[in-house]
Amino acid sequence: MSIEPVDTLIVGAGLSGIGSAVHLLQGLPQQSVLILEARERLGGTWDLFRYPGIRSDSDMHTLGYSFKPWTGAKAIADGPSILQYVQETAQEFGVLPLIRFGHKVVTAQWDSAQARWHVAVKRLADDAVIQVQCRFLLMCSGYYNYAHGYTPAFPGMDSFKGRVVHPQHWPQDLDYRGQQVVVIGSGATAMTLVPEMAKLAAQVTLLQRSPTYVVARPSRDAIADGLRRVLPPTWAYALTRWKNVLTGLFFFTLARRKPELAKARILQGAAQALPAGYPMDPHFTPTYQPWDQRICLVPDADLFDAISRGRAHMVTDTIEMIEPQGIRLKSGEFLRADVIVTATGLDLLGFGGMEISVDGVPLKVAQCLSYKGMMLNGVPNFAYVFGYTNASWTLKSDLTGQYVLRLLRHMRRKGLDSVWPQLNDATVQPEPWVDFSSGYFQRAMDRFPKQGSKKPWRLYQNYVRDLLALRWSALADGVLQFGKARLP
Repeated sequence: MSIEPVDTLIVGAGLSGIGSAVHLLQGLPQQSVLILEARERLGGTWDLFRYPGIRSDSDMHTLGYSFKPWTGAKAIADGPSILQYVQETAQEFGVLPLIRFGHKVVTAQWDSAQARWHVAVKRLADDAVIQVQCRFLLMCSGYYNYAHGYTPAFPGMDSFKGRVVHPQHWPQDLDYRGQQVVVIGSGATAMTLVPEMAKLAAQVTLLQRSPTYVVARPSRDAIADGLRRVLPPTWAYALTRWKNVLTGLFFFTLARRKPELAKARILQGAAQALPAGYPMDPHFTPTYQPWDQRICLVPDADLFDAISRGRAHMVTDTIEMIEPQGIRLKSGEFLRADVIVTATGLDLLGFGGMEISVDGVPLKVAQCLSYKGMMLNGVPNFAYVFGYTNASWTLKSDLTGQYVLRLLRHMRRKGLDSVWPQLNDATVQPEPWVDFSSGYFQRAMDRFPKQGSKKPWRLYQNYVRDLLALRWSALADGVLQFGKARLP
């Protein structure tokens, strides 16, 4: 079997994979890059999800790449516009020829003697397994299972006479015009679906077991629009990006330090957007503090508007049984439904389900510590992209791609073959991967690495701190180890 050599192998052609490839192509054009994508199209999340109204829950001035200004009219953009932006980036920066679609990475084995990863890849068109050998492996495969989402085992679901759909695989033939729709869930997907489906459905009910903090925000950024009128696009984009980064950090810090004040402001904003006397408790008053879970953003108050117009209805209760004509709740209330949408979350999956070994020893990811939120203790020439839970994914994706570029440049200058973080501080204690109480995170903690109790092993969910730690800090920090291949 022939083995294809490449300098850097990127797994995943979504937002992270395309952005990382651009950084490498621009910063190290003499090195080869290959991108493997299991699906037949690029775009990742923004190509997979096709449910009505799909959009970002972050502004595009921070979700967009640092090197390519977002020029769309809306700061809170719809999914097709984001997908087009990613496609344009891949075309503009010469990334498209580097992508092989329908190629799923199965195993990755590190060989210290050769300082190479040996990667087994299934070609999905014919199930053939090919081998790729790379110097550096960069995982941009996201953090959830693309095959299916998460749906609890609701009793009686098989008896339901209508249609049951999960937003991750939205059926294009679903006609819900004039129908009674129940959307189960309380996250960003549910908050997006309800006002959009309410435009055509007879009635849409959002059924949630527990409420979420919901904040309304204009879909257009007035300051960004003003800056674009008087400044070059790159300047306007950079200033808006920093404005939004710092604003987000301010409110996150406020929520952590003064949670009751942050809670009061969020609930006050929701109450002002809803009809007078609308029951904030139980529908919009969570039991946890702001940013213990991600806050839901609704552009132009569309969810509140749908409720105010009577097109959408909120119910906070638990499911007793799914019946042929709808849902019976613990309270005894019955929700008639023609369509049930289970917006009940993601099934998280680390590194695309790939099996990893180092010098013949299988890697137990859950026992690894994460270095700077992007490398694993004791695993050479390996990095992964994982975005922020309290800000845009791409902010961390850009920093990770730039840091990998710094590492590769340093190794090329010094004639080095390998780099890995090594835990040499006995006082560092392992802690959960992320400090987030959302159910979909808690269900999957055993599939992801731990973070450490102090830097550089700790995740701070802070772009400014990460900017200093990844772009400006010295590579020789006493933790990163470098080596040369032990070739005969």
